[in-house]
Amino acid sequence: MRNDYEFIDGTRLSSVIEALIFASEEPIPGSKIREIIVENEEQIEITEVTVSDFVDKLNERYDENGLSFRIQALGGGYTFVTEKKYHYWLSIFQHENAYRKLSQSAIESLAIVAYRQPITKPEVDQIRGVDSGYILRQLMEKALIEVSGRADSPGKPLLYRTTKHFLRHFGINSVDELPKPREIDEILKDDDMAEHRQLLMERQLMMEEMNDDDEEVTKEDVAEELLTEYQEKKAARESEEIEEAGEEQTQPENENEESETNEEE
Repeated sequence: MRNDYEFIDGTRLSSVIEALIFASEEPIPGSKIREIIVENEEQIEITEVTVSDFVDKLNERYDENGLSFRIQALGGGYTFVTEKKYHYWLSIFQHENAYRKLSQSAIESLAIVAYRQPITKPEVDQIRGVDSGYILRQLMEKALIEVSGRADSPGKPLLYRTTKHFLRHFGINSVDELPKPREIDEILKDDDMAEHRQLLMERQLMMEEMNDDDEEVTKEDVAEELLTEYQEKKAARESEEIEEAGEEQTQPENENEESETNEEE
């Protein structure tokens, strides 16, 4: 890498950044990486932007060498992740972990917390229409939500918010990256999505008939598969529209050329 600072022992700055990210159990912020390096090497002064630039260069190196992993910004820091195209092979080796096996009630409650945080249990109960105490405890045990304080209201109820693990679990860097309610409505109103909703219902009925040996197949797995199919179908449709528009623009030009040829004759 160009401008890659070399320490007295021959170690390079890019390798130090890579090692710190690799060794950290949690996503490590760029500010923490900078702090560690600057405090232990008097001859160098870097910024968080410098750290980000080196992460980009490391990822370029991984891509050039066809490696199965990369560094990604998740949960407010940098961490190593496996490329998506290898997820299928990993799922063969290791079944989906318990954090992904969420019931419909848990997903519903988690969505409420994610979009309305910080929020109290009574507020969650009011939105869902049922007591959510047990579900909220489950989500806390799975480290997807946490207590962030108490509300300034009678009884001082606890406030809940999503955790950094929630961000890593759903592959986002902040809750701002969650789909907006308007975007969700647009997807659900799409004609193609209507077909997928029907297919989802049919597959859910099939899943209910499965035996315990197929327990690892969850509704979330099916929903994710359907969303992928929907996105691919929509992309193909948009591509066809672009091609048709191109053909319409080309046709008049060809007609003009034929007309000019006839006049010359």
